[in-house]
Amino acid sequence: MVLSRFWLVIFISAIVFVVFSLFSGDSYTIDHVLNGKKDDPILVSEKFAEQLPAFIKDSIKKAPEQTMIINRDTLNADTTYVYKNKTVKIYSGVQKSDGLLPTCKSTLLELILPLMAYLAFFCGLMELLIISGASGKLAKALSPVFVKVFPSIPKDHPSISYMTLNFAANFLGLDSAATPFGLKAMESLQEINPDKDKASDAQIMFLCLHASGLTLIATSIIGYRAAANASNPADVMLPCIITSFIGTIAAFLIVGIKQKINFRSASLVIVLITLIAAIVGLLMYVNHLDLIGKNYFTSNLSALILIGIIAFTLIFSFIHEKKFTEASTTVFESFVVGANNGVKTGVTIFPYVLGMLVAISLFRNSGLFEIISNWIAFIFSNMGVSKEITNALPVALLRPFSSAGSRGFLIDSMNTFGADSLTARLSSIFQCSAESTFYVIAVYFGSVNIKNTRYALGTMLVVDLICVITAIFVASWFF
Repeated sequence: MVLSRFWLVIFISAIVFVVFSLFSGDSYTIDHVLNGKKDDPILVSEKFAEQLPAFIKDSIKKAPEQTMIINRDTLNADTTYVYKNKTVKIYSGVQKSDGLLPTCKSTLLELILPLMAYLAFFCGLMELLIISGASGKLAKALSPVFVKVFPSIPKDHPSISYMTLNFAANFLGLDSAATPFGLKAMESLQEINPDKDKASDAQIMFLCLHASGLTLIATSIIGYRAAANASNPADVMLPCIITSFIGTIAAFLIVGIKQKINFRSASLVIVLITLIAAIVGLLMYVNHLDLIGKNYFTSNLSALILIGIIAFTLIFSFIHEKKFTEASTTVFESFVVGANNGVKTGVTIFPYVLGMLVAISLFRNSGLFEIISNWIAFIFSNMGVSKEITNALPVALLRPFSSAGSRGFLIDSMNTFGADSLTARLSSIFQCSAESTFYVIAVYFGSVNIKNTRYALGTMLVVDLICVITAIFVASWFF
């Protein structure tokens, strides 16, 4: 219900603002909102040639088959003049994201189809883990801890193993593997959900922990910083771990208090101490490496572990091939069945993802997001917050809506202010310390057709805010 209303507010407010801007003269055309593509120039006005200043008219030379001239003498370096017949169209700036219709196309071609491929492969592996009995053994081993965090889940339930693999993939920055494991967990939790239209306590706890984004190896962030020629691409690794860890603890406490979880459980305390020890141990190991060693370690650890999971699944399935025979199937046929289920899941979530992304596209391209972002930055600057921090806020504001959009702001901040600036480093921490909240809500709840998300969205947005505040303090402390 909350998500539906929020979606309507985004859509309606963006449409109202677009129409108002057009009729108030603040916008020359709204075509870019519907049909524009990312990085396309934006048409800001059209004038008769004789209306232009003389020095601009002199710079426009109409040549055969050449109507576009980049003006080099005006104040705006990014201004483009297109001469056609008696008029000159003036373009200035570039579009920050695809328009509504290109978003529909790119959602299918660039997001859903790759996601379906990932789902097919990893759901195929999950089917092997189920039939071979590996998932059952993992669930049995972890039940003592999970029943404390998820008291509504029966002991040794299959969802435990799926959630474990999802958390592990997130932990290592393996987004392509985390989503299939997570969707499988949601499907398994839905089987024991008494109200199929309403999110269960277990589903909310799982999704909030997943969305808090605890990551040990921020592989993609390190890659972006390396491409931007940062002096030490991995120097944001520790701040990212600290920020995402605090976000995860906050999510657990907020949801746990709401669900009356027993925080004094010995097993929970042991797991928490073990997790902290593992993080400290990893940081101590990485800290003693030189620059090349850090890059080598962070580049290979996640990939090596993923390959290890795949190898373990196949070898374990081969060793327990008798179980496949008893189920009247083979290892490969079981993989195909699981992959087919993954494709079906991708088809199911497509409308939910599409609806959310086109709303976000309209919201961004309407100009309303930019106004809100500028006002928030203005308020922070008047509170004494440094400009280096306020320049990074667009990444934090857009991250809950769109990972690709916030990534664009991140790359832009590195190009504009330098990869080693506080702005770029803080933007990197913002990007890796939380999930795309609305995308996660749409995908995970959409995959099991849950309409009432209860307090999940509100909790995830509060955790996002906690991560933003933590990131600012951690970045200011470190850099």
